Amino acid sequence: LDSLWKSALAWLRPSSYKIKILLPSSRILSVTGLQQYWKTFCVKANVFLWSLNGTAIDLGSDYRRHMSGGSLIIRNLDKDQDTGIYQCMAFNTWGSILSRRASIQFAYLENFKTQSVRSAVNVREGQGVVLLCGAPPHSGELTFAWIFNEYPYSVQQDSRRFVSQETGSLYIAKVEPSDVGNYTCVVNNTVTKEKVLSSPTPLVLRSDGVMGEYEPKIEVHFPDSIPAAKESVVELECFALGNPVPEISWRRTSGVPFPSKVKMKNSNAVLEVPNFQQEDAGTYECIAENRRGKNVARGRISFHAKPQWFQTVADTAKSIEENLFWECKASGKPKPSYSWLKNGEQLMVEGRVQIENGALSITALNLSDSGMYQCVAENKHGSIYSSAQLMVLASAPSFSRSPLKALLKARSGSEVTLECKPQASPPAISLWKKGNEILQRSERITLSPNGTLKIANVTKRDAGGYMCIAKNQFGTASTTGTLLVTEPTRITMRPTNMEIIVGESIVLPCQIAYDPALDVSFSWAFNGQLIDFQRDSDHFERVGGTISGDLMIRNIQLNHGGKYVCVIDTDVESLSTSAILVVKGPPGPPDKVAVEEITDSTAQLSWTPGSDNGSPITSYIIQARTPFTVGWQAVDTVPEVISGNMLTATVVSLNAWVEYEFRVVARNAVGLGEPSPASAKTRTEDAVPDTAPTDVGGGGGAKSELVITWEPLPEELQNGEDFGYIVALRPVGTVTWTRAIISTPGASRYVFRNDTIQPFSPFDIKVGAYNKRGEGPFSSIATVFSAEEVPSVAPKRVGARSLSASQIEVIWEALPGLPERVLGYEVVYWEDGTKPDTIGKVRITGNYTQVNITGLKADTAYYLSVAAFNTAGPGPQSAPINSTTKKPPPDRGPLNIQWSMIGSTLTLHWDPVVTMETESKVTGYLVVLKRHRYNDINTIFTNRTTAELSLSASDNYLIQIKVLSEGGEGMASEPIHIHKLSEGGGGGTSNFSQPDGLVLLQAWELEALELPALDGCPPLQSSSAHCSTSSGDVPPPPVGLLLHLFI
Repeated sequence: LDSLWKSALAWLRPSSYKIKILLPSSRILSVTGLQQYWKTFCVKANVFLWSLNGTAIDLGSDYRRHMSGGSLIIRNLDKDQDTGIYQCMAFNTWGSILSRRASIQFAYLENFKTQSVRSAVNVREGQGVVLLCGAPPHSGELTFAWIFNEYPYSVQQDSRRFVSQETGSLYIAKVEPSDVGNYTCVVNNTVTKEKVLSSPTPLVLRSDGVMGEYEPKIEVHFPDSIPAAKESVVELECFALGNPVPEISWRRTSGVPFPSKVKMKNSNAVLEVPNFQQEDAGTYECIAENRRGKNVARGRISFHAKPQWFQTVADTAKSIEENLFWECKASGKPKPSYSWLKNGEQLMVEGRVQIENGALSITALNLSDSGMYQCVAENKHGSIYSSAQLMVLASAPSFSRSPLKALLKARSGSEVTLECKPQASPPAISLWKKGNEILQRSERITLSPNGTLKIANVTKRDAGGYMCIAKNQFGTASTTGTLLVTEPTRITMRPTNMEIIVGESIVLPCQIAYDPALDVSFSWAFNGQLIDFQRDSDHFERVGGTISGDLMIRNIQLNHGGKYVCVIDTDVESLSTSAILVVKGPPGPPDKVAVEEITDSTAQLSWTPGSDNGSPITSYIIQARTPFTVGWQAVDTVPEVISGNMLTATVVSLNAWVEYEFRVVARNAVGLGEPSPASAKTRTEDAVPDTAPTDVGGGGGAKSELVITWEPLPEELQNGEDFGYIVALRPVGTVTWTRAIISTPGASRYVFRNDTIQPFSPFDIKVGAYNKRGEGPFSSIATVFSAEEVPSVAPKRVGARSLSASQIEVIWEALPGLPERVLGYEVVYWEDGTKPDTIGKVRITGNYTQVNITGLKADTAYYLSVAAFNTAGPGPQSAPINSTTKKPPPDRGPLNIQWSMIGSTLTLHWDPVVTMETESKVTGYLVVLKRHRYNDINTIFTNRTTAELSLSASDNYLIQIKVLSEGGEGMASEPIHIHKLSEGGGGGTSNFSQPDGLVLLQAWELEALELPALDGCPPLQSSSAHCSTSSGDVPPPPVGLLLHLFI
């Protein structure tokens, strides 16, 4: 092994990798699985070496074994060559370490020795018997079963029969005649899955009688002492022979009950404790009992655990001649023992090396002590390794990593520290020089053993060049730097404590005077946290130049109140100044609003105060909300003004039987704060209604009826359950009231019926409310009249005449004085001789004897009837009469309109409108005249086809001509827009012929003259329009042409 390790060391390459081993684990392999390979790993090293049973494996001469990286791969496993303990050693530049050990075992199961039949076992009925299995040679875990007579009939385990998995034997507590037969033991290897059968064992009953009863005899029992590993599964077997068949039970002698994980199997013959832990240790007792007696077996299970680290070793670098102390600690049961390895070899105690209970100490280290060390903790259940590297250093001093700063600055009057920290092994001895002068200790100068130089109360004379010289047995080195002494920095303007209102902005000053040789920086802290000006730029900004670090705070919020510290950092010192900023704002919301007591109209509230936000709370306001209000409403309280030091108040003037929520709002000198969370919903107590219905009235209805109406009370005024109304009535002049109960809360009408009620009789009425608590007040008394009778007579001398194509005039004689009232008249009409389901109806109130019915169809016969009416309804109708509407007017307006203008006189001419057979006769024409920018419209009737108009010389006019007929007004002509420009004459035609001397455009501008729409043109609502005449479409004017007609 030594020679192989030495040859392996020749392959080493420099490496910075620390050696790490992925530890192999033990395996039990089937001897038949020889084509499998077994692999384990050593990783993160340069060279690896494997050993088997302490002997190095020579991979060069073994074709079955080879290494890939750190993995050892074995092919074609061989029981004789590959069984044993394996261990990996990994090498690199710094040394070598060992892995933990792992083993390979091969499982097998040989056959039973050849024997055709085993000797018969003769027993009496009722006697107990044990049939031995005697497992053949094997390796690996076995399981046992028994065949009764022939396969596949196996022995079923129960309280009378038991197969021990420890011995393999079959136990029959009490033999019965049915047990007679041949028994074969079946052995199974759980690793190889092989199975072998013993020769049959005959069980024969003896003929000399039955065995009498006897007390239990425990044949299967566990050892007196059982070691159990942590997290293992512990099984205890206990079975007894006896007559009658014994019952098995278990207990712990400590009396502690079994946890739920403990299981009883095979009729309590097996006790299983899975995931064994420390608390499961103790003495267990098996009790076998029948009516002849009992027997007990006991055994103690002790807790064992493999080692586990709770203190390991770590890589260490030490200077030559220093001392090393390493200690490792592990838990485990039995208590682990410790050993130490160096580069994979046992470290022996000698001279400088001492080992005691896991602690390793080496004094006066030298270079040969460098290497890889391992602490090994081991007990019977396993071993663990903790690895670390020891590097022993030897070098001359060097300041390459820690030179003295080229320029050091110090404030006059302060203490300055110059550190001399060379890298040296062993540590170097240091001295200091200023210029050529070696520094010595004095009242102001301190020289520490570690090389640090301290100068107290620095003055300008201390400025200059300094050198530290370090020396050990391997050499000397030095480092230099210059000390610059500066004037102290002074704060010239400091921030002061302030009070401010939320939303305002301020500047906190921070200004200094300083030595120009210094680099200065400002920073601000708020309540101990450095302000991030980029992240918090919405509120914080540092303003000012190099001598100013002023802090601007914009739009201050409540959370900006606190301590602000300005920190001034220079090369030689750090100064700070602070101020307290108190931010005042409206109060925070009160909390825990609760209803302490409630009645039908009051509620006593309590609450806890919120934050006053820098200004004392001066008063509170209470608000309430119900399902019937829109949002929150302020409520009346006692006291009326709730002072800021009060935390209770009584709300008054509440409605009974209403569900309320309350909240409290605090006020201080700054303003009104946020409201508290709402209280829990609370209903006021019920009470008798305290409000009477309003708008009490009525009247009318059918014969012998009195109709009474009122405005229902809203739910929030009903004050309780079972709400309804009480209606009281009496004839005017009488004393006794008649009452009626209406139990519908939303009712607004009651009809009192009595055949004795005279028509149109006056009654006093009043309406009140009630609920289950009682009756409330009544409304004031109102007078209403009972229903009256309809008029008894139909109007006479009814006549009708057609006024136009859509209008008929109906006349009648007024009715003389009747016993019934007449409020007016109603005309109904329909189109044919039988009244359809739906008829037209016109009703007029008053003593009228004529009405015009409009909106009728042209040239249509209508039947009409008239009746008088009052509040009881219409009376009898008159006999129907008929009237036919006139034919419709012509649907064409006048054409070929010609006009001329002489002075202020406009003369118009047009063609007469010729009617068709289906149209009514033309009776004349209507000239419609409107001045621009005036609302008045003038009309002139003529039965001729010409007209003369006198016009103002300075106005614009719009003129249309409508045709009139017996059927009403017909269509209008195209509109003409005339603009008077001068006293000169002019003329034109609507079909756009152009007489001499006239300027006529093809279209005209309509300047929003708001006339009604005329057939053929849209309403005159735009600044310009283009229309067509009966003689054809006129093309639109060119773009940009003003649509005016100039004279």
